[in-house]
This record gives sequence, C-alpha cells and structure tokens, in this order.
Amino acid sequence: MKTVIQSKELSKIGYKTDISRSLAINILSKHCKHQSKEELKKLLEDIIKQPELWRNNEIWSKLALHLSPENNGVISTAYDLYTDADAAPGKVYGSKYIDTTAKQQMNIALKLPVALQGALMPDAHAGYGLPIGGVLAANNAVIPYAVGVDIGCRMALTILNEDEKYVQRYAHQIKKAIEQHTHFGMDGGLAEPQYHEVLDSPLFKETELLRNLQSKAARQLGSSGSGNHFVEFGVIELFDNNELNIPAGKYTALLSHSGSRGLGAAIAMHYTQIAQQVCKLPREAKNLAWLDLDSETGQEYWLSMTLAGDYAKACHDRIHYNLSKALGLKPMVKVENHHNFAWKEQLEDGTNAIVHRKGATPAHKGQLGIIPGSMTTAGYLVSGMGAASAINSASHGAGRLMSRSKAKDSFTNSSLKKLLVEAGVSLIGGSTEESPLAYKDIESVMQMQEELVKIQGRFMPRIVRMNKD
Repeated sequence: MKTVIQSKELSKIGYKTDISRSLAINILSKHCKHQSKEELKKLLEDIIKQPELWRNNEIWSKLALHLSPENNGVISTAYDLYTDADAAPGKVYGSKYIDTTAKQQMNIALKLPVALQGALMPDAHAGYGLPIGGVLAANNAVIPYAVGVDIGCRMALTILNEDEKYVQRYAHQIKKAIEQHTHFGMDGGLAEPQYHEVLDSPLFKETELLRNLQSKAARQLGSSGSGNHFVEFGVIELFDNNELNIPAGKYTALLSHSGSRGLGAAIAMHYTQIAQQVCKLPREAKNLAWLDLDSETGQEYWLSMTLAGDYAKACHDRIHYNLSKALGLKPMVKVENHHNFAWKEQLEDGTNAIVHRKGATPAHKGQLGIIPGSMTTAGYLVSGMGAASAINSASHGAGRLMSRSKAKDSFTNSSLKKLLVEAGVSLIGGSTEESPLAYKDIESVMQMQEELVKIQGRFMPRIVRMNKD
C-alpha cells in the first residue's frame, strides 16, 4: 500500500536526503494509514523544525534522531564480520588460476551478516569489493560494489545468415562499417543520433539522479566503453544438437561486449556512497556496504540498476542493428546476457536471495550464454547446467592474468601486431593493455567449469574494434 505522502512531497517539506525520506515513508506506511494527508504534512513539518521534541517518541524517535543536527542528516549502523566458522558457504572453481587477493576478497564477502552463499569462477581476479568473477547471494540486501561500476555490462552474439567465408571476402566493407557505426571511449557517442524505446522509460522520471542522466544516456546510446569492451566479427562453429536448433556448421557472427556507459557509472558511485554512509563495516570490507531492499534507497538503487541493465541491452541492440543494416545482413538468432548485475532468485534450499554476479555469467539449466577469450583466442557459446554450488553461474570470460598497467609495461605494439598476424585477426584501435597474453588461457578456464556449462559452439574473432587508449 502506498503512503498518502510521496517522496517528492517530502522533499518539498524539507526531507532532502534519501535516508530521511526513506525513514519517513516507512513510518508512514506502518503507523499512519488512518490520518489525513494534511495532518501528516503538519506533523512532518513539526518534526523537521524541532526534532529534539520527538526523540523519545515511540513512533517517530528514529526519524527525529536522524534529523537532529548532530547526526548531519545520516543514520548509520555498524556491523561486524562473522568469524570463519560462521561465514556463509562458498565454492571456488579453478583455484590454481585465481590470485590470492581475489580469494581473500571472496572470503571477506562470505563473512558479511547478509551473506547466504558464494562462489568464485575460474576467470576471477581482484576487484573492488567483490572480486571480478565473484557470485554472492545476500539476504534482502543489494551491494552496489558487488554489482560493479559498469552496471549491466553484457555480451551479445548475433549469428548471421552467411557462411564462414563472408568475413574474409568482405573484410574491407566490414571494417568500413565497424568504423562508421561504432564508437568507443569516455566521450559522447555516435555521430548520428540514436533512438531506442528505453529512452522513454518512465524509470527516468523516478529520481532526480536519473532525470539528470537521461540526456547523457541519449547521447551515448549505441556506443561502447573503453578497457576490454569490443565489437568484433568472426566465425562461429555450431556443434551437432546445439540448443539453437540451427544446423551444425560455420557461420559469420557479430559479438559485442559493453555496458551501461556513464549512466551505470553514475548510479554505481551515487549509491555506493550512500551505502557506505548507512552501513559501516570494518575497513577491509567497507566496499561491500549494502542497502536494505526494504528501504527507499535500496528500492531506488534497484530500479536504477534495472534501468541501467535495460540501457546496456539497448546499446547492444543499436550496435547489432546498425551493423547488420549497413552490411545488408540478416540475423538468424541473438544470444545475450548480463554480468555485473543482481537478480532475485531462489537458492537450492528454497531461500529467497539477491544474487550478485560481478563478472559472472548466469548459467541456469538450459540458459544460453557467451564466454569470450581474447582478441585472438576462441570464445564459447554455452548452455548452463544449473549447478547449485555455483549459484547457477559460470565465468564471463578468460579473466585477466595481469593488470592493465602491468600489461602496458610488459608488451610492445610490435609484439601485439605479431600475435594478431599469427592469429589472422585485424584490430581497429586497441592497445597493449588488452594483449591476449594479459589474459588467462581460455581453454583451461573452460576445463575448470565443465560442470557449470555445456559448450554449444566455438567463436573465433577475425575483425576486432576496441578503444585506443
């Protein structure tokens, strides 16, 4: 049941912070269902003017304490981590391929009071908060840094109506199209304005933050970020009895990797700051601060995350549509899914949970996904096997073997060009930071997750575009 006074009206009264509005709305919902709107507005105005008079009130004390000047507008709760003995259960896949820091980060996450279960994928490496390749099920709480900064980052694979010879035969036309119809990097977007129905989503009107980000989202629609984001044409070999019901054979395919651009980054940073204000954790766990999903702020983050995921999909939709149209190609099937996201799911024992997959692919039984390697190595079309110990997840790629800065210091442009020539790959943009040698061996990573996914096809990149750092 909605309260008679909504968030916008509370802001006008003087409840300026997400936390103050959340506290007020929760109290109104529970205790004030039979009072008139005018009475409640007058009451809330009195509390904000003289909070000290309400600090001992049975119903309004928590809000009054929050509004007291000495609290600086923020109510926080301190939490201790559980001991090793009381930590949530966790499973590590491909332990020998995972650095110690990533394992330590996962162990800390399992000690959170809200943690229910965890898993670490074989492509895992250290990150902020939850490691990249980490999966964490939490109890009615969402952790912004367990979702990640690039909310809704995803893979999208379109299998096209051409055989494997098309890429070589029309390489010039593909390169021209990919240069004209993709854009990489932090700034702006494509030269021609893009449209997708996501820009009309009513969610953009739900919060001031989203309203302020809508124009930037429109400007960046259909573009890709920096780092390991890519758009590439290649050849996919589909195996017998694949779950796409497409005859076995080799086909031309388009594969892209990108996320929610500036929209997702702004959402992540905004709500991470709030989470760290209200959820005080020991220093080693501070980046795992969470938002209660029963709070207004938690609900705001959830709808914002959902919108960022829809927007990330829209960017891929535009990329694949624009390139297919420019080259006169007809898509046969498209497979795509998020990583860097949170879902409401049930664990094996029936417990309802918020499942965070930060750099991990959803792999419920029969669910299709894509696990790429590097710019010169194979990627795989897979079908999930629904492994409960992995929380129905798999790796989202090969995973980094070394950091970008270390890769930049370790490899030269000439060594990268040699690798590209040997693999028969043309690279547009890119840098030594994304050298194939900076990544783990994709074949070994796939072996480590044979109980998580079943391979349906093998993709080999041929023409790759990335941001030139």
